[in-house]
Order: sequence, then C-alpha cells, then structure tokens
Amino acid sequence: MKKPHDCGAEIQQWTAAPPPRDVQAALARLRHTGDVARIAVMPDVHLAEDVCIGTVVATRTTLIPAAVGGDIGCGMAAIGFDAEANMLDEHAAADILSRLRYAVPAVNWPERTPLPEDLADRPLSAAKLEATKKHIAGLQLGSLGRGNHFVELQSDESGRLWLMVHSGSRGMGQAIRDHHDACAERLGGGLRGLLADSPAGAAYLADMQWALDYAARNREHIRQRIADVLWTCLKVQAIEATAFACHHNFVRRETHFGEPLWVHRKGAISAAEGEPGVIPGSMGAASYHVCGRGCPESLRSSSHGAGRQLSRVEARRKFSREALFAQMHGVWFDHRDAEALRDEAPAAYKNIGAVMRAQRALTRVTRTLRPVLCYKAG
Repeated sequence: MKKPHDCGAEIQQWTAAPPPRDVQAALARLRHTGDVARIAVMPDVHLAEDVCIGTVVATRTTLIPAAVGGDIGCGMAAIGFDAEANMLDEHAAADILSRLRYAVPAVNWPERTPLPEDLADRPLSAAKLEATKKHIAGLQLGSLGRGNHFVELQSDESGRLWLMVHSGSRGMGQAIRDHHDACAERLGGGLRGLLADSPAGAAYLADMQWALDYAARNREHIRQRIADVLWTCLKVQAIEATAFACHHNFVRRETHFGEPLWVHRKGAISAAEGEPGVIPGSMGAASYHVCGRGCPESLRSSSHGAGRQLSRVEARRKFSREALFAQMHGVWFDHRDAEALRDEAPAAYKNIGAVMRAQRALTRVTRTLRPVLCYKAG
C-alpha cells in the first residue's frame, strides 16, 4: 500500500504471500518510473524481464512496451464438447496425443497458411515488421509455441469434456515489442516509453492490435484442428455456443477513478463486472472459468494463471523425470516429452487454490475443471 509521504505510484497487491525480494525490488523500481500512476499486483506475480508478469500498470500519457511484453495477445480459449470426459481411456489418449503433434505443431508448419484478409491487408508500421510478417506469420498461424503454452482436455464438475488452449502471437508479438521498445525514450528504472498521442505511440497501438487479432486467429485455428482430431478419435463435436476467450498481454485506454489511463496488463486479464475469463492452473492442477467482479482497486483485473514459483533453471535442477510422472498422476501426456517438460512440472507453479483465494474480490468462479490430457511442447 502507498505510504502517505511516498511520491511513487499507488500500488495495490492481492498476493497469497509476500513476493520474493527480487519481485519487490522490481515493483519498487516500477512505481517510481515516470508517468506510472497506479499499479495492481496479481497473486500470480513473478519475476520477468523489465516488468514482472502478473502486473497491471496504469499510465497517463505513456505507452510502455515492456509492460505488455513480447507475446502480445497471449491468452486463453475454451469450448465444451458433446461428450463425457471419461471417454478418454489409455488407447484414446495415446491416439489423440499422437495426432496433436501433427495437427498443432510447436513451432512452424512446413508450408505457409494464408493469412486472413484482414491481417494480410493491414500493413505494419515498419518495413522490417512487414518482412517478419511475410517470413513467419503464415508459418506460425495455428502453431502452439513452447514454454507454458498448452492444449488441455478437461472435465468439469458434471463430467463434460472441455478444451482449453493457451497460445499467443508467436514470433510476431516479440518482433513488434522489440521494434517499438527500441524506438522508445528512456523513462527511468530501465524502462522505455512512447507518448500515446505521438506518431510513434499510434504506430505501436496499431501494431499491437494487429498482434492481438493474430493471436486470436491463432487460437481459433488451433481450436478447430483439435476439434477435428477429437472427431476423428472420439466422434464428438464442439458446442460452439459454449466457446469464449480472453487475452492477457495488452494495453488499452480505460477510465479508472474518474481518470482516463493507459492500462497495461502483463500476465493479467481484464475482469470488469460480469466479464468472462479463463484462469489455468499448472498442467496437473485445476483450472477455472470465472466472471469478473469489476474491483476498482485492481484496475478491474485479475491473475492470468497460477504463476511460476520456480524459474525454469530451478525447476530442472529440482525435478527429475520421475518427479514429473508423480506430479502428473491421473493426467495423460506424451511421455516422450518428459525430459523437455521437467521445467513445466506442476510443482514449479504456485498453488492455484491459493491464487484463487487471494483474488476472491476480483473474480467469481463459474466452473471448475480438472485436467485429463495435456499436450505441451516444453
């Protein structure tokens, strides 16, 4: 909480436990960065380059590319199926996992997928970004990505089968962030910013929106390909009326406490009153469909997931293949990927139950889902 004599930005926190010292130091630097007016810290906060993941940053006139991050538009998509989750036995799970490797590649397709016209015909702001778009956008559309991006089949409380997809704008978002961050002016605290009402600011906002739209299309492609796999393997169909999505790396003009602000969400979702959202746990823990409560102090935001409690290096040092198998008990996954997935072991993440309890004032749980099958490239 802001001290009365402190001239830094107001900061509010919803953490289950005091953040580590390196996170606290990063937040202290951020709240004294020029033009930062308010900060909301989510319960999944953890250290990342420049600005911590799980942080909502409000500025008055400045756009901070690092406060959005490189995977612009990374987010979640969910849809239910006309099937019971218990249809997935060992044979069906093996068949699905085998097909997913080809239906949803981790990195690139061997050939380009034509971009939808609204993406293909919208130019990006710099020639090098257009060149990147031409080179990789078609190859990566419908690909999952590595790290914590995943496909998960789940069971809700009634036993219905659900799909959850976590992916983003792939290499395009990173290229857009890097280009605009390099063009920005120093703000202090190691961060750089762009005046929102300048040509440079307008260019970043337009390119960011392109990446948001690309990320949404990417998840749609993945969702459709998985639906095709499930039809082939189980003869079940997606129920389109159940589909919804949210993203968690973006900046948007919003009004809070009567003041227009640029609200940057990095590893946080918008949680306005009644707004649906998806909050995943680790690949061995529950996930949640939620409804926002519109909490003013959180800048109408909530966590985007469980959040890491161990770095990838720490997790690989701590967890063996055998430990991963034990933590994934009851969840089908491709054992050929076990070595690559050690740094994604469920215990590398915070307890999602503690995260959800810490943000009771931010969201209301509408559906609880347990993992049945997980596909993750590591």
